[in-house]
Amino acid sequence: MTRRTLLIGAGAGVLGVLLASCTPEPAPSPTPDRSPTPQPTTDTITPAAFARSAWSTDAFALGAASFTPVGVLAGARDALAEPIDERLFFAGEATDTEAPGTVGAAIRSGERAAAQLLRAADRGERVAIIGAGLAGATAASLLVADGLEVTVFEARDRVGGRIQSVVDDDAWPFPAQLGGWLLGASDAALIETLDTLDVRTAPIAGSWWRSGEGDVDAPSVDPVESAITAAQQALTDSSLEDALGAAGVDVEEPGLAALLAAITASSGSDADEQSTWFPPALPAEGDVAPLGDLTPVFDTLLEGARLSLSSPVGRVAYDEAGVSLGIASGESLSFDRVLLTVPLGVLQSDGMQFAPALPFGHRGAIADLGMGRIETVWLRFDDPLATATPPEGAAGAQGDDADADADAPTVWHAVGGDALIRTWVNLQPATGENVLVGIVGGDAAGEFAELDDQKALEAAISSLTPFLATTP
Repeated sequence: MTRRTLLIGAGAGVLGVLLASCTPEPAPSPTPDRSPTPQPTTDTITPAAFARSAWSTDAFALGAASFTPVGVLAGARDALAEPIDERLFFAGEATDTEAPGTVGAAIRSGERAAAQLLRAADRGERVAIIGAGLAGATAASLLVADGLEVTVFEARDRVGGRIQSVVDDDAWPFPAQLGGWLLGASDAALIETLDTLDVRTAPIAGSWWRSGEGDVDAPSVDPVESAITAAQQALTDSSLEDALGAAGVDVEEPGLAALLAAITASSGSDADEQSTWFPPALPAEGDVAPLGDLTPVFDTLLEGARLSLSSPVGRVAYDEAGVSLGIASGESLSFDRVLLTVPLGVLQSDGMQFAPALPFGHRGAIADLGMGRIETVWLRFDDPLATATPPEGAAGAQGDDADADADAPTVWHAVGGDALIRTWVNLQPATGENVLVGIVGGDAAGEFAELDDQKALEAAISSLTPFLATTP
């Protein structure tokens, strides 16, 4: 998840538990502490450390963050958030109408669902939360504080869901973040929490647009904004791609295509899927990247709750007397009320059985909303890369003063060509470490997730070609 995914990508929401069907039951997948670095098969640059996500194919996520497809109204999210018989409650970024797909959405949804549950519950009731991501952990903190007996079931062997910090002091100078990690204005609550926990953050500022032939001017967002504004006056919703075509804008023009790729890397959806009535966020300055382990955020929020890791829930049966959960271990446990923070992608896969079936409003919302795909790849090099020099006057371009490194552009955009990953974040200016992070969204993210580690590394290295210095 970039900040649109939880990811952050990610992802976010974006927040990770598999509610798998009882037959067959998937085994919880362990989360490795480190990723071995495959070696490129070509004579090119070789990273000292490599880590990548695969949320699109991860059975406990099946995507990075939700988005609103063409023709779907915001009411679908309200329908998904509606409690059922005061027994089942729903949270997660997909239930948020303000800024779905963001870290902030996950937090807000946990707060909303906890408030709904507390209005229905009596003090001391037994409550289960399915998912130890940000939405579930936020809700758990509030419910425990109000005197409820809370048990959190997490399908993975770790907390965090689609926020994932890979801590390996031998490989990384700071944790590699494979889920939701770029934080913007809508994520102010988490940024404040990180500051309280003394988790360092780095600013993301300045951009560099470059093709295989050299530097190019940054494309204007004006045609995109104008096309969205015009499309929003129509009687029916249209895709961003169709709106640009109606405005006479060539979506194949390399600069605009690179801009759309950056939007897709943030939203998880391609231009032919994106609604103009509920459009994705356009690139903006002011994001920050956490440079510490985010796990303590979840540990703090989950304090006081019982936590059951590696515990996928496959069945939820509910009536006026309570709720029964079928755990993958074969246990059947009863609770007064249950809060679900299941990723939309898992719900869409029928990974969970409900008895009785969910109301039509919930099933309709699950079917209508879209699950975006965002993948992230981290590369660390022992020595600085020999890169081309950004042009003078570019946003964040290097100068001749002592702070030249700090002024270098953070976000790199590949223009034209066939690079699979077109958006990169250079953490060297802010940290002094030779770390590059590639972010890819939409269909390209789905393609990247299907690659094995060797092919994924080769695709990442190839995507960096436009930015590398050429030998005369």
